[in-house]
Amino acid sequence: MTTTALRPTASRPTALAVAGPLWATVSLAQAATRDGFDLTRQPLSLLSTGSLGWLQIANFVVAGVLTVAGAKGLPGRWAPRLVLAAGVGLVAAGVLPMDAVGLSWHGVGHMIAGTVTFASLIAACYVLGRRFSGRDAVLSHLAGTALLVGDGWAMAGGPAGSLTLAVGAIAAMLWISVVAARLR
Repeated sequence: MTTTALRPTASRPTALAVAGPLWATVSLAQAATRDGFDLTRQPLSLLSTGSLGWLQIANFVVAGVLTVAGAKGLPGRWAPRLVLAAGVGLVAAGVLPMDAVGLSWHGVGHMIAGTVTFASLIAACYVLGRRFSGRDAVLSHLAGTALLVGDGWAMAGGPAGSLTLAVGAIAAMLWISVVAARLR
């Protein structure tokens, strides 16, 4: 009988390739089906509140763990570090849920986790973009810019700010998942 041992890093890109689509699918499915939820006025993080909040909390944690597990499979020195930081931020965002009303210590922690996640994803997209040429470089920079603009618009209180933030976050996470999928 012959056995083939997997290299320790063989599953890393797969974990990262799954993280973005999983987080986006679970988040958008909840946004579409949760009574009273309006993505143009409420951020996806608000899904972590209420009786079904455990779904989004688990979504953050699972996507974060997959991101952490897959980060080291990325090329270069900085991209893995930045994606690792984003994964840690996602886990923290799940462990420290957003407040529906008011601001508690865990709500502040959630905002800090979001800041770490978004800044790391933006930087990772730009760093990865420098490794590519042509279309892939453009797509990488566009994904980072989508999150930068979406987050900035949301923080400035722009109309449909939570929607622009969601689009930007999903674009950046999906792009990093695409990069990881190509490495498998």
